[in-house]
Amino acid sequence: MTCERASQLNLETREDLAMIERTLDLPTPSGPMETFIVHPQDRGPHPAVVLYMDVWGIREELRDIARRIATVGYYCVLPDFYHRQGKMRHAYYDAKGRMISLDLLDEVRRQIVLEPLSRLSDAMVIEDTATLLRFMDNGEPARPGAMGAVGYCMGGRHVFLVAAAFPERFRACASLHGSLIVTDAADSPHLTACQGTGEIYCGLAETDRHAQPEKVKALLNTTWKQTFHHELHKGADHGYALPDRDVYHKAAANRDWEVIFGMFRRQMPF
Repeated sequence: MTCERASQLNLETREDLAMIERTLDLPTPSGPMETFIVHPQDRGPHPAVVLYMDVWGIREELRDIARRIATVGYYCVLPDFYHRQGKMRHAYYDAKGRMISLDLLDEVRRQIVLEPLSRLSDAMVIEDTATLLRFMDNGEPARPGAMGAVGYCMGGRHVFLVAAAFPERFRACASLHGSLIVTDAADSPHLTACQGTGEIYCGLAETDRHAQPEKVKALLNTTWKQTFHHELHKGADHGYALPDRDVYHKAAANRDWEVIFGMFRRQMPF
């Protein structure tokens, strides 16, 4: 990337021992989108992965997850899909320093967290993802072609959406405790994504009001054109895969990464 282009994008760069990190304001049809990018310092291009945020918005917890992906050898990008609303940053912590789950918040704080979600449409996420793809294909150290996606909560739904919208690009998609993946609508995310290519993995919690047993059954009974994997984690609750959360389930999260990185290696070999 040239210095001129970096300046135009309001680029901040930090070089560590193993990785290069950047935070930039990426121009989109709907205004600048704050985007965190991290990738190895060694020669590229690297296979690309998009990290889809949950309802809480961008925070250090998600940036650390992006760094984990990058240390394995991937170019990882974390976009702020709330950018049309300004900087939406929400996190509430308990006495042990853990993020409090949404259901444990009082009603006032719960509605504060949910409000930005009500203004974020599926079409906006697809539009922003298309912008990301164009950006990565224009001089970034990201390898063109097959790429991956990881999403949490609402991001788990968004992973299904982009798998359907860009089937030739998103070939290795992981949805972790995803919400509203199975709906009664004719265009339910699971019914559109199942026609894609590559692989999809779902990490599911045993207790999850966003993925009731009947919804999980419908997901598992779907006829998948591509390869579909899932894990139903016993003893896990919604939000289990996020390391700062009060319901973090370490064993379940580690199993997810084992499956995800195996999928990445198959679909995006180095």
